[in-house]
Amino acid sequence: MAKIFVESYGCSASFADSEMISGLIQNGGHTLVWDSSQSDLNVVVTCSVKDATANKMIHRIKSLKTKPLVVAGCLPKAEKENVERFAEDASLLGPNSLGQTLQVINSTLRGRKKIALEDSDMSKVGLPKVRLNPVIGIVEIASGCMSECTFCQTKISKGDLVSYRLGDIVRQVRTEISDGCKEIWLTSTDNGCYGFDIGTDLPSLVSAVTEIPEEFMLRVGMMNPMYMARIKEELVRSLDSDKVFKFLHVPVQSGSDKVLRDMKRGHTANAYREMVQKVREKFERFTISTDIIVGFPSETEEDFEDTVRLIDDTRPEVVNLSRYSARPGTEAAGWKQIDVSEVKRRSRKIFEQISKITLENNQKWIGWRGKVLVDEKTDEGIKGRNYAYKPIFVKDGADIGQSVTVEITEAATSSLVGKIAS
Repeated sequence: MAKIFVESYGCSASFADSEMISGLIQNGGHTLVWDSSQSDLNVVVTCSVKDATANKMIHRIKSLKTKPLVVAGCLPKAEKENVERFAEDASLLGPNSLGQTLQVINSTLRGRKKIALEDSDMSKVGLPKVRLNPVIGIVEIASGCMSECTFCQTKISKGDLVSYRLGDIVRQVRTEISDGCKEIWLTSTDNGCYGFDIGTDLPSLVSAVTEIPEEFMLRVGMMNPMYMARIKEELVRSLDSDKVFKFLHVPVQSGSDKVLRDMKRGHTANAYREMVQKVREKFERFTISTDIIVGFPSETEEDFEDTVRLIDDTRPEVVNLSRYSARPGTEAAGWKQIDVSEVKRRSRKIFEQISKITLENNQKWIGWRGKVLVDEKTDEGIKGRNYAYKPIFVKDGADIGQSVTVEITEAATSSLVGKIAS
């Protein structure tokens, strides 16, 4: 029996992995602790999406290796040698190797390093878990992806698409709801291509989940634009349920078709424009989240201005902005890079643009009154989400998991502030 500390970084799929790792550890007879100072062994579930993130992971690995350590997640799979350079005695657990969690933990506790990075065919649906948030159920619907993006390590870390069976996912969602979850996240590397390998698709899954009679809200996770043409009409129909947040995360990355070709994204800027237009025509208010990379090696000033125009044209509610960073093992890492000062200039310009747009978008919500699902407690009070998945902060007046009527009184660039309405 050992006391084990688990922490996680990165996307919602990474957090789901950490919940399952914690569940397997607990089922294996060990005790979870919430502070590394109390642990016999530390586990860090890593992300490697950007240079800055990878550097943060290395810093945490160096901090946690004072005790027996397991480095899990994407970083050891994508950059094994780099991890071992800073923590040569640490055991390694890949994102598709969760079935070996207990073997890796127990071997490490006995002082023997174990490496488990090979992909297995084990489904992540139905594994025991310890939730990070008791009212949010994160359900992985697939692993891997169908893309070959020249800037991204995901394929290296997670391999080809493996979708989990629709019926198994629906049963898992039922379990999450029966355990008290009020908010369900469907997550994977790329939800847009879910089911293409097993003869189904995302709209069919969303429709099946929303047929569950209990009261809950469903968040459909990130999907790349290149696969949306196949499912666009059916997806919009499936989003029409009152149980589905009116929210999509669609990473366009660039407004230049030339850069998108060099990135091997498989879509055009217009494919993104058309999807945004379609959901906004269908739904009165809809939250679009997207990702933008500035400073990709082949991005010219004209390409950059195409991105500026795309943001102006589509006015997304959320923009995750990144400066391009060359990731080891990717095709674009070997290309001639743009000067750092120029990348910073472009990043500043886009940052100012999106700050203005997101604030203007949020100001339109002032005076709105409606139902908000409380899903988090903060130092300042509580935070919840309305039907468009807008984050709304309220000082007090409700418990996590409750739905309350809120009136929005203030707007900032990334959130809204409201009060409980009588």
